[in-house]
Amino acid sequence: MDILALDLGTSSVRGLVLDANAVPRPGALARRKVHLVTGDDGSGTLDGPRYLACLAECLDELAAAGHLRDVELVATSAQWHSVLPLGADGAPLGPVLTWMDTRPEAPAGATGPADPDAFHERTGAWWHRCYWTMRLPWLRAHCGSPVARFGGLVEYVLGVLLDEAPMSVSMASGTGLLDLRRLEWDAEACELAGVRPEDLPALAPQRWRGRLRVEYAQRWPQLADARWAAPVGDGAASNVGSGCVDPSRAAVTVGTSAAVRLIQAVPAGAPLPPLPEQLWRYRVDHEHVVTGAAYSSGGNLFAWASRELRLPPAVDLEGALTRAGAKLALHANPRLGGDRPPGVAPAGSGELRGLSFGTTAVDILAVLMTELCRLVADDLALVEAGAGGGPAEVVLGGGAMAASAWWRAAFVDALAPRAVRYQRNPEIGATGAALVALGRVAEAAHVAGIGRTDDRNAPNTVGSRPPR
Repeated sequence: MDILALDLGTSSVRGLVLDANAVPRPGALARRKVHLVTGDDGSGTLDGPRYLACLAECLDELAAAGHLRDVELVATSAQWHSVLPLGADGAPLGPVLTWMDTRPEAPAGATGPADPDAFHERTGAWWHRCYWTMRLPWLRAHCGSPVARFGGLVEYVLGVLLDEAPMSVSMASGTGLLDLRRLEWDAEACELAGVRPEDLPALAPQRWRGRLRVEYAQRWPQLADARWAAPVGDGAASNVGSGCVDPSRAAVTVGTSAAVRLIQAVPAGAPLPPLPEQLWRYRVDHEHVVTGAAYSSGGNLFAWASRELRLPPAVDLEGALTRAGAKLALHANPRLGGDRPPGVAPAGSGELRGLSFGTTAVDILAVLMTELCRLVADDLALVEAGAGGGPAEVVLGGGAMAASAWWRAAFVDALAPRAVRYQRNPEIGATGAALVALGRVAEAAHVAGIGRTDDRNAPNTVGSRPPR
């Protein structure tokens, strides 16, 4: 059996084929960049139909190359927090609001939860612009057309492709509307969002499986009999793909954005562990929760610097960063894209202080990346305290970590005295989603690819397999 893993990210959509042990098949990867529209007003949106077309192009490419012929299971890692308004016919009435969009604000006169601490404990979220509690009323006010229902990006995409597409508990937890213990829509959260539970997507039961619609089964006949698993939030999937599936090991993932997260086994209905007030909590699946903190800056710091600053060529940049770090006297706030919850700083909150005529572009990049490392270290201490254990081993992962040995070393310094390792597989989200779909979360602790942070081997050289 092969597994088709889809990774519905903010900067790209990818499809790759893995074997029955969730190890990528060589060469079986298709990728399309997607255009994230950002603006000085805090907007961060995607075009839903165009995004769907990019995914279809990936599947066409894999099918044409014969990579889909043995696929029996489809797993999906999808971005949390996205939402778009839909008409009665299911067509989008506007663009997809991604996690980067900081425009939503509370309606005039709204007061939020009656007991914010209890609300945070139940939902793992806050009354915040990142969540549907604030996003849905704002979208209704700004849509310009009557909204029949709302969905996330992955629900829209799978709603087009599959016979049915209920919302997974993992994706529902990222809306801020889900009671994480009872696994049902929270009544107070729905009231804040201005919706009834019955107006929201149906929740997928444990071990749910879907099928392609007839017209798409005809387009990709190799997938006609494949089972589609309920999607997994990208952060949760990345933790599993990094091998961080219990409190002994935390994941620090740096892709477009960055996050630090820790997974605990908490079955549906079981009491939830204490949740520090500064941290969020979502669901991996019906059996596990993930707790952590996220940041609007990550690999996009590299992208911004590459676009706007005159950096040395890539071959020289690592050495230049090392020299900059040795003499760094700058101070920075890396929140160029604003705060992720619970913070409320808007986009454009980045700062640089201590500039001189001797300051270089490399100095600026180095201090921004170093300050992000420090933010992660502070929040990791909170994550560890909430889990009730001692210092966790840390596994670094994500595309930005693969791109810079210097940045990995900066994290080692910031996270000391913890042991820090590096997951060199660049497809941790897709791999993690596949392992969740297989019901093998615990086994992911033995996933291949974890090594030294100074490992300069080419990424995606994962060859061994997790034990059965």
